Amino acid sequence: MRTSMQQGPEIWIRGPVSAPEPVPSPTARRHSWVGTHGGAGVTTLAEVYGGQDCGRNWPGPADPPSALLVARTHAAGLAAAVRALDAVRHGEVPPGLHLAAVVLVADAPGRLPRPLVQRVRLLESAVEVHRVPWVPAWRLGDLDGSPPRGTEALARLTGATR
Repeated sequence: MRTSMQQGPEIWIRGPVSAPEPVPSPTARRHSWVGTHGGAGVTTLAEVYGGQDCGRNWPGPADPPSALLVARTHAAGLAAAVRALDAVRHGEVPPGLHLAAVVLVADAPGRLPRPLVQRVRLLESAVEVHRVPWVPAWRLGDLDGSPPRGTEALARLTGATR
């Protein structure tokens, strides 16, 4: 009995077959952390949340194109974040770069003074902003454990699994 089912070509492979490259999980997002000024906390955030530590440089061709700009919540840090956003807005960044959000790291324990709160609100009106509280353990170099309370949205964005 003859069937009309077509069969594909036969393929013969000589030698060992290598395993296919692993496909990254769709839930694991990779980001490049970019400091808008020195001491912003890029290295700590990359360690805690995962992703590429780019220091104060824009992501290079081998880095993830999704960038998280990092600044401290003091006046100089917020001004640096605004300058970096202006660079993004004017296209003064590498081609293909996508700004995912701005991450503001507390520069001290406690509440922000009113003038700084107003600057943060201005940033929030222009871009997605995530705030990271003061974490005393980080100051001592203890980066173990889960991301701090109140940063669940940032953990979801970065795919942090700690």
